[in-house]
Amino acid sequence: MSWFFKLSSVWIVPRCKNQIMSKGSKNVMESLPPDEKASQAPARAGWGRPLEFILACLGYAVGLGNVWRFPYLCYRNGGGAFLIPFFIMLVLIGLPIFYLELYIGQYSALGPIKAFSSIAPFFGGLGYCTLVVISLILVYYMIIVAWTIFYTFISIGGNMAWGSCVNDFNTDACYSGSYDKDCRVNNTGAATDLTYYMRRCMSIGEICEMSNLQPYDNLHCWNGTHTTPWFYNVRRVLASEEYYNERVLGRGGATWSSWGTMQWHLVGCLFFCWVVAFLCIIKGVQSAGKVVYFTSLFPYVMLTALLIRGVTLEGAGEGILFYLLPDWEILLTARVWGDAASQIFYSFGVACGSLITLASYNNFTNNCQFDAIFVCLSNFGTSIYAGFAIFSVLGFQAQMMGVSVDDVAEHGPGLAFVAYPEALLQMPIPQFWSILFFFMLFILGLGCQFAGIEAINTAIVDQWPQLRKRYWMVTAGTCFTCFLLGLPMCFSGGVFMLTLLDINTASWAVLLIGMAECAAVSWSYGINRAISDLASMNMKLGIVMRTYWKATWTAIVPVASMSVLIFVFLNWTAPAYEDYIFPLFAELLGWAIGLSTLVFFPVGIGWAFYKGYSGKDLFTPTPLWKPAGKIEPTPDTILTNGGSPAEYDNIAYIS
Repeated sequence: MSWFFKLSSVWIVPRCKNQIMSKGSKNVMESLPPDEKASQAPARAGWGRPLEFILACLGYAVGLGNVWRFPYLCYRNGGGAFLIPFFIMLVLIGLPIFYLELYIGQYSALGPIKAFSSIAPFFGGLGYCTLVVISLILVYYMIIVAWTIFYTFISIGGNMAWGSCVNDFNTDACYSGSYDKDCRVNNTGAATDLTYYMRRCMSIGEICEMSNLQPYDNLHCWNGTHTTPWFYNVRRVLASEEYYNERVLGRGGATWSSWGTMQWHLVGCLFFCWVVAFLCIIKGVQSAGKVVYFTSLFPYVMLTALLIRGVTLEGAGEGILFYLLPDWEILLTARVWGDAASQIFYSFGVACGSLITLASYNNFTNNCQFDAIFVCLSNFGTSIYAGFAIFSVLGFQAQMMGVSVDDVAEHGPGLAFVAYPEALLQMPIPQFWSILFFFMLFILGLGCQFAGIEAINTAIVDQWPQLRKRYWMVTAGTCFTCFLLGLPMCFSGGVFMLTLLDINTASWAVLLIGMAECAAVSWSYGINRAISDLASMNMKLGIVMRTYWKATWTAIVPVASMSVLIFVFLNWTAPAYEDYIFPLFAELLGWAIGLSTLVFFPVGIGWAFYKGYSGKDLFTPTPLWKPAGKIEPTPDTILTNGGSPAEYDNIAYIS
C-alpha cells in the first residue's frame, strides 16, 4: 500500500489543497469592496514594442479619406496651392490635438472616459462624448469597408460587371469605356467618328443633331456662332455608377419614406468584416500589435504598385498636372481654408478618443512627441502620394473618354466605386488591378477600425476591470453590437443614413469636442502642469517646442476650431445624396445625431454637481489623475513660482 500513500502525497493532497485555496480566494474576492476587486483584476496589457504603437496610430490615421477625399479637395482648391493651407492647418490644429490625446492616454494609462473625468469633474462627460462619436463612426464606416470587400470578391470571381451596359438595371444613358473603345477603332477625326451613346455606336454628328446643333468635327458641335464640345449637351452615366447604385447598394426607387429591401449580399459582407476585425483584435493590443505590421504597411506596397502602373498609362501626365497645377489666387478665399481644416479632423481621427486609448497602453516614458510628429507628417505625405496614384489613372480615363479630367474627377465613394473602377477596366489585366485596388481599400478601412473598437473595449474594462480575464468576450460583444446597429444601412436606402451620419458625426461635432479637450488640459488642469507632466515622462522639450505646445493648446486650436465651425455653419446646405435632397425630417434627424454626441457634456456637469462638486473642486483633478509610471526627477522638469515644482495653475479658477 506504500504506492497509495506516495500517490496521495504527490498528486491527491496538492490537488485538494489547490482547490481549497482556489475556493478560499474566490470567497475573499467576493467579499472585497469594488476598489480592491479592481486591484485584484489582471494587469493592463501593453504594446509589445514602441513600433507597434506607431503603426497602430498610422493605420488609424491613414485611411480611405487619404485616397478618395484629399486628392479631390486638392484639385478643387487650387491644386498644389492647397498644400499650403493644409500643412498650416496640420501645424495649427491637427498635430497639437493629436499630441494632446497621446499625452493624456500615456500619462494616465486610462481610457477617455476615466481620463477626462479625473482631469476635472467639470469635464466628466467629455469622455462619453468621444465614445459616442467613435461608436457612430465605427458603425457606418464598416459599411463602407463592406462595400470594398464586396468589390474584392467580385474582382476575384472575374465577373467585373461594373463595365457592362447589358445588365437589367442599366439605362439608355449607360456609358462604358470598353464599349466606347470598340466604337472608336476606325475613327479618323471627322464628325462621322463613332462613340458609345444610347447603348450603341453613334456618330458625333448625329449626337450634335440630336442636340439641335450642327456637326463640326470629332470633338465639337457648331451652334451658329461658336463651337462647343459635343459631350456638353448629352447625359451619360458611367456603367460603374449604375452598378454601384443599383447592384451594390440596391437603391432602386428608395427614399426616406420608402426604405426599400434588405440587400443580403451587403449583410454577408458586413458580417465578414466584423468577424475579421474581431479575430484581429481578439486579445486587444496584444493581437492588434502584430496585425498592424500588415494592415499599416501593406497598403503602401499596393499604392506604390498602382502608382507605377498609373504613371506609365497614356494621359497620366495630364491627370497629374491637373492635380497639382497651383492656382494661387484661390488661397484668398475662405473655402480653401475651411476645406483644409475639415480634412484635418476627417483624416487624423482626432477628438474621437481612439488616440487616447491607443496611447494608454504605452510605456510611461515612450517618446509620444516623436510618434505624433512622425504619424502626422506620414499622413500628410500619404495623402499627396495617393493623389499621384489616383489622378494618373483618372488622366488616362479622361483621354480614353475624350473628355477633360474635370469631367471624371469625383470625391468620396464616387471616386473609389465609380470613377476609378471604370478606369481599371481600361488597363491591361483589369482583374489583377481591381483586386489590388479594392483589397487595398479594404485593408485601409479595416485598419482604421481597430482603434475605435479598442476605445469601446477599454471603456468597458476600465469600468469593470475583472472583465480583462475575458477580453475576447468583450471584443465579441462590441463587434456583434456594431454589426446589428449597421444592419439598417444594408437596406436599399441605407446609404441615406450613412450620408447623414457622416455629415453630422465626423464634422462639426468633433470640432467642439476638440476645443473642449484643449480647454480641459490648458485652461482647467493648467498648461504649466501639463508641460511638467511631459517632462516627467522624459519628453525633451526645447524652448521652441515648449512654446509651440503652450500656444496651440491654450489659444490657437480653440480659435482656429471656432473659425472653422463658423465656416461650416455659414456654408451649411441641406443634406443630399447625389441629386436626392433629403426631406426636412431627415435633416432634423441629422441634427439630433450631431447633438447626441455632445449631450453627455452637460449631463456630466450636472452629474458633477449632483456628486457634490462645486466651485474650484469642479476644475480640480481627482485622485485618479496620476502618472501611470514612477516619476524620476529629470533636468527638464519645469519649475514655476520661484523655483518650486509646478503647482496648480488652473487658469479657469484662481482662488
